[in-house]
Amino acid sequence: MLYIIRHGETKLNSKHVLQGRSDNELDSKGFDQSRKASDWLKKEGISFTKVYSSPLKRAVQTAECVAPGVTVSMDGRLIEMDYGPYEGMSLLKPKKEVVKFFSDFVNNPAPEGMEQLADIVVRTGEFVDSIKDECSQGNVLISTHAIAMKGILEYLDKDAKGRYWSKNIGNCEIYRVECSDGIFGVPESVFRIKKLLF
Repeated sequence: MLYIIRHGETKLNSKHVLQGRSDNELDSKGFDQSRKASDWLKKEGISFTKVYSSPLKRAVQTAECVAPGVTVSMDGRLIEMDYGPYEGMSLLKPKKEVVKFFSDFVNNPAPEGMEQLADIVVRTGEFVDSIKDECSQGNVLISTHAIAMKGILEYLDKDAKGRYWSKNIGNCEIYRVECSDGIFGVPESVFRIKKLLF
């Protein structure tokens, strides 16, 4: 079984800043969210044989909190979208080309200098394919970021056709994907903290 979690909140999340690949740590709320996710997993009797994470601190810290005692392996293919010149932009005062992109991810290409969504699907999909045998043998956790996570979900759900790009995935939301004989099922959201945070 594969489990995918978005990292907990950071100060830039709370300030509505497009943080992308900025290497920020969890804030106190982010650690609290991670503990809530960990508590839910324990209650459900879910433990992990393997844990993978984006190399960014906030994802690694979330993985360590959610799966204590399991070695976290980092992989660059799980890193967040490269926002290029828009990194650090306030989402309360976004540039018009970013508003256009966010209004229709499927039909509007990312602005120049940003990583394209199709490229995110390719890199995250390559990673997921590389661990499918492990997911067939035990529970595997991936700790990543909102857009990278959506790329994974788009890759795994062959009928998605862009459906996940417009979904709001909250901090520490968890998706589960069945895996049998190296074949993945359809992702489902199984844990979500009630108040959504960008």
